[in-house]
Amino acid sequence: MNDNYEKYNEIFLESNFKKFIEEKVLPGLEISPIEYWKGFSSLVSSMMDQNRVLLARRKNMQDKINLLHRENSERTLKLSEYKSFLENIGYKVPEGDPFTIGTENIDDEISQIPGPQLVVPIDNARYAINAANARWGSLYDAVYGTDVMGSNPHLTTYDKSRGIEVVSWVREFLDKTVPLSSGSWKSITKIYESAGNFIAVSNNELVNLLDASQYQANRVEGSATQFLFKSNNLSLIIVVDKEHQIGSVDKAGISDVILESAISVIMDLEDSVATVSVSEKIVAYSNWLGLMKGSLTATISKSGKEFTRQMEPDKQFITSAGQKLELKGRALMLVRNVGHLMTSPLVLDNDGKEVGEGLIDAIVTTLCAMHDLEKINGPRNSTKNSIYIVKPKLHGPEEVDYICKVFSFIEKLLKLPVYTIKLGLMDEERRTSINLKECIRAAKNRIFFINTGFLDRTGDEIHTSMQSGPLIRKGDMKETEWIRVYEANNVKVGLSCGFMGKGQIGKGMWAMPDKMQDMLSQKVSHIEAGANCAWVPSPTAATIHALHYHNIDVSKKQLEISKSILKLETDDFFRIPLIFGKNLSEVLITQELENNAQGILGYVVRWIDQGIGCSKVPDIKNVGLMEDRATCRISSQHIANWLHHGIINEEQVIAVFKKMAIVVDQQNSLDIQYTPMGPKFDGCAFCASLDLVLLGADQPSGYTEPLLYKYRTTRLKELDRLRRS
Repeated sequence: MNDNYEKYNEIFLESNFKKFIEEKVLPGLEISPIEYWKGFSSLVSSMMDQNRVLLARRKNMQDKINLLHRENSERTLKLSEYKSFLENIGYKVPEGDPFTIGTENIDDEISQIPGPQLVVPIDNARYAINAANARWGSLYDAVYGTDVMGSNPHLTTYDKSRGIEVVSWVREFLDKTVPLSSGSWKSITKIYESAGNFIAVSNNELVNLLDASQYQANRVEGSATQFLFKSNNLSLIIVVDKEHQIGSVDKAGISDVILESAISVIMDLEDSVATVSVSEKIVAYSNWLGLMKGSLTATISKSGKEFTRQMEPDKQFITSAGQKLELKGRALMLVRNVGHLMTSPLVLDNDGKEVGEGLIDAIVTTLCAMHDLEKINGPRNSTKNSIYIVKPKLHGPEEVDYICKVFSFIEKLLKLPVYTIKLGLMDEERRTSINLKECIRAAKNRIFFINTGFLDRTGDEIHTSMQSGPLIRKGDMKETEWIRVYEANNVKVGLSCGFMGKGQIGKGMWAMPDKMQDMLSQKVSHIEAGANCAWVPSPTAATIHALHYHNIDVSKKQLEISKSILKLETDDFFRIPLIFGKNLSEVLITQELENNAQGILGYVVRWIDQGIGCSKVPDIKNVGLMEDRATCRISSQHIANWLHHGIINEEQVIAVFKKMAIVVDQQNSLDIQYTPMGPKFDGCAFCASLDLVLLGADQPSGYTEPLLYKYRTTRLKELDRLRRS
């Protein structure tokens, strides 16, 4: 056994991890180290074997599906036969009677306030703080700094003409969102409160709001007066400050419009991070601890100056009746743990085997979050004393039931009330989406969130059907019937199980952070479909996407949908998107291969060499796309499928990967920390990228983690040797 490990009961604890828990996390909580590690050991001995059984069951089912496809041509295998087969092997389970979720003590940010949801890598303290503070965002800044108005911004110096355009654009938004009883916000010359009423002056006449109840309160801060309004249960602040650069030249003195933007944030320990080593995991846990304590800070260097970024306090207003009104200054923070697959060197079992990373995440993130529950003073994350854990990559109801048992075990160990830990369910694996109602039933007193994940769901679709035949091009997947049914079914099942007014029904990520005009025109479809939250890649994107929620009443939309829901033709879930009957030219095949290879290499090289789990990676056309392990899963599985069925061959794949590696090297040429993959093509990053494809058909569920973890570990050892030499 390595000297870095200390034996405790039936587990071995990595010494730095043990020190972190005992010196940083446990102080302030009424749990002794002896109690905690005894409980930790009991958790491992009670739950780890079942974890392994569930993974073996996944593999067993996939082996049977592979055999079915190898023995039957997709052209001769009837849909009814395929469905019966999946039922016989337990892949599809019988659907039970109607029910309603019973989750209690859910914060308003989940149950009552619709809005954008940020997902941010928790290993980056600056990003995490920015995300927590993204509860409020400047609409002026968001519009000025993006292409929302149709033109690209000029950010080197202030562009006065662009500023005027921004003010006009935002005034049009105010006309829709907080309309006046007459006229337009563009003609306003003064705003103030009088006798508890909001008053505006337009053309020397007094004007009220069309709906007086929208006005809530005001606050004075320095030379600025902030007026608070409500629209669709979201807050909006109009700032008047005649000493401000913008307010001084505005006829009404309006210097900014602040929107309630990112209502919730997923602090991510999974797809958007590269936390493989002990030290990387401890950094991630430490940041989550700081967020829960409210003490996390980050030192930023900009223009030769250093400053400290910290978490925002709550906002204090005075209502028209003279009463204090307090609004949260931070988004509600959820934490996404990893799934059941991977293990971690933080803890070893009695046989010296690594313990499941998901188990470790669950007990450590809960322990850290207890500091929020213990708070007496200062901003709280959950005012309902709940801890929100998002769990990805669960396969079917039995795996949901398992994680609920894990949470129950942890609650008992840490002396928390039953159901303190809430479950956010990622509907992103085929076996879960097909059995979504029963998955929700398995967690009916814990569940607070269901969210579609198109990327991982597509990756699992490809891997599950790997042996059935060559699949359609990656970009064509969005137009398939199974995707339409998948997205609609998530909303239908969520509403039928009582999520309206109680939980979040979410939609996936907008992957192009520089294309905000496109997002504004397209992402409204998520709300029209009945989602009360959807993912965005940045605080600025949260403010832009918040425009949709300020203008559309999601509760009314969900009510309309729930009244008109018809039985979906769920048979489409089982229609495999094969390319039979579709002609693929050599040009199209090469384009598809190059596009996928470039995306894999661009993402993996940063993951392996720099430990960056999510970043804006330029695609083959140099359009920046937010890439994480889910996007890598699709691309690698798609090439693996075409390779397996002879659409392409191994020599062709290797040649294209070398060609695209040079492209990626050129795209990263200005990054001084970047290590080129060419011309030798023998480094960990290139080898990992290639293995994701060449070994892709055999990877469990098509996940990228086993190979990425392996090569990242090797790379860290290489870097350590270089430092020592």
